[in-house]
Amino acid sequence: MLQAPLLIAADVGGTFTDVIVLDARDRVRARKVPSTPPDFERGVLEAVGCLLDEAAAPGSVVAEVAHGTTVATNAVLEHRGARTALVTTLGFRDVLELRRIRAPQMYDLFFQKPRPLVERRLRFELGERLSATGEVVAPLREAELERLAERLASEGVESVAVCLLHSYAFPQHERTVGEFLRRRMPQLQVSLSSEILPERREYERTATTVVNAYVRPVMRRYLDSLGAGLRARGIDAPLLMMQSSGGLTPGEDAALRPVYVLESGPAAGVLAAKWIARRSGYRDAITLDIGGTTAKASVIENFEVAYSLEYEVGASLSAGNRLTGGGGELIRAPSIDIAEVGAGGGSIAYLDRAGGLRVGPRSAGAVPGPACYRRGGAAATLTDANVVLGYIRPGRLANGDIEVDVLAAQRAIGDQIAAPLGMDPLEAAWGVHRIANARTIRALRAVSTERGRDPRRFVLVAFGGSGPIHAAGLADELHVSATVVPPLPGLLSALGLLCSGVEHHDVRSCLLSGERVTPAALRALEGELRARMLDRFTKEGFEPAVVRLSASVDLRFKGQTSEIRIPLDQLDAGGVAALRQRFEAEHERLYGHRSDPDNPVEAVALRLVGRAPLRSDAGSPQPVAALGASGASRRAYFGARWGAIDTPVVARRDLRGNVPGPLLVDEYDSTTVVPPGVWVRVDEHHNLVLERRDD
Repeated sequence: MLQAPLLIAADVGGTFTDVIVLDARDRVRARKVPSTPPDFERGVLEAVGCLLDEAAAPGSVVAEVAHGTTVATNAVLEHRGARTALVTTLGFRDVLELRRIRAPQMYDLFFQKPRPLVERRLRFELGERLSATGEVVAPLREAELERLAERLASEGVESVAVCLLHSYAFPQHERTVGEFLRRRMPQLQVSLSSEILPERREYERTATTVVNAYVRPVMRRYLDSLGAGLRARGIDAPLLMMQSSGGLTPGEDAALRPVYVLESGPAAGVLAAKWIARRSGYRDAITLDIGGTTAKASVIENFEVAYSLEYEVGASLSAGNRLTGGGGELIRAPSIDIAEVGAGGGSIAYLDRAGGLRVGPRSAGAVPGPACYRRGGAAATLTDANVVLGYIRPGRLANGDIEVDVLAAQRAIGDQIAAPLGMDPLEAAWGVHRIANARTIRALRAVSTERGRDPRRFVLVAFGGSGPIHAAGLADELHVSATVVPPLPGLLSALGLLCSGVEHHDVRSCLLSGERVTPAALRALEGELRARMLDRFTKEGFEPAVVRLSASVDLRFKGQTSEIRIPLDQLDAGGVAALRQRFEAEHERLYGHRSDPDNPVEAVALRLVGRAPLRSDAGSPQPVAALGASGASRRAYFGARWGAIDTPVVARRDLRGNVPGPLLVDEYDSTTVVPPGVWVRVDEHHNLVLERRDD
């Protein structure tokens, strides 16, 4: 008897790996296992094998494997990428160190720029040069290329980024360099800026291409190993990778351009939250995703996610905001607008040299992990604090792969935090919890109030293993209207991998100012991108009729260095005037003012996004087995006002009507904390809805 096809989604985080199998009846089998660094694919393959055995299904019935991973991101954060070289035009060797005039803290006199991913001795200059109009100012000489190849070989370079002046518009010299190196050194992986980011601006283009080259060998080895493991299990289905922009791309494309998949896991979580919000009728939502390493926030308005043209990896607050950047590795690539801070469950709590309590950004990760997991970790973490507070149940979690030891958590918090500060362990744990909230609120405000949005008209959609634990307290500080915790909150990012289709982005730089911004000029640019985009989808097996294309243009006032992306809905004569009006309105919302009426608007780039669906809209995924059970009670601490009190433990399925806190909703993958003064109910879509009542 033939079996219906199965879909597999795997989300690899710094602490846990989440895998789900979705069948044709929208039934979900899930498994949460500790991540297995440095061989992250091992955890994925073990979980996939267990779930297929549980479903009694052979690998041949799997129709698709969607994947999100932190492998590339971790390589950047930990500076464990490939030995990389940079090849550039004479005079541009130090672009990576000059960076931009940006610092995370304006008055921080001790700020130090991040160490470049490519050391200076591995940055090589070529005497070639093209003008801004494409004329050959200095030719590219083969003798230089011969010397370059010798140097790269003698230095043991694994990967090289090539970024020549003006190659975003005139790539002929860059392509010649790439062809020479690929022919002469076939083992060398070559990333050309004209293939990775064909946009003006030397630093942005160079930095993005360098990151791509730096992580490309790492991603190639990972995907090759994962693919071999899946085939050994009998799974020959396409492997699709989630991109930072929220669309899937074939694994081979991700191996060539890994810079586009750095934020794959967080992007999938936002997509799932969007699906939850749309299904439940919440037009505007702020997402909160707290995992094992970081806390992430994004915004959904009018059922649509927000996008950013760039972001940073490794900053204390990673967000697509040019005004507060400079602290991490710049990525100029389409991405869902996500703000991220190092305040996850594994974030380490410690006392600084002045005796102040800090949480993160350092993380215990999956290995050795929080002290309470008894996997070798000794440092006190946010998870340990939440265990001491009674928010996380003791004993075995998930499938029994993790066992929570309350005594180990109490020792870590007591010895490392409470005793040095002369505090009660409960008060110390509460302090860790509150400081983590303070760090997380920075991310929530970065996508809301700092972008001109009033949080009071939004709901907070909380997920991730630790998101529902902290959601109520953060919602209170942010003053949102309600908090929504969807089913499978700790596995939602994995589910989000199945809420997307294949997506590709393309861009064409231009410089049209004032009266030169015309429908004809914009149509010509869009036509070039449209033909190239449809050809790409056709080669991947999609009919042009199913591909949905959407164009946008980057606009700025003359004299500005930053731009705003505005959708191109229409391009008739009145459309250009409407385009300017939309741009000026968005500029005023973001920055509080408009320019002078006679200041022309410039178009600096036209962008095209193509999307092809893999399936019809998702139904309502439901777990095959119950994922939580009601218990008697657990003693939990809610601050000095309430102290430690016996708190009922209830399964989601057992909640009836509006129930007042304090309450703990234990599930397979997370716990939702409902503090005193907050009421909780289950809506028709099985979401937990938390609302504060002060009466």
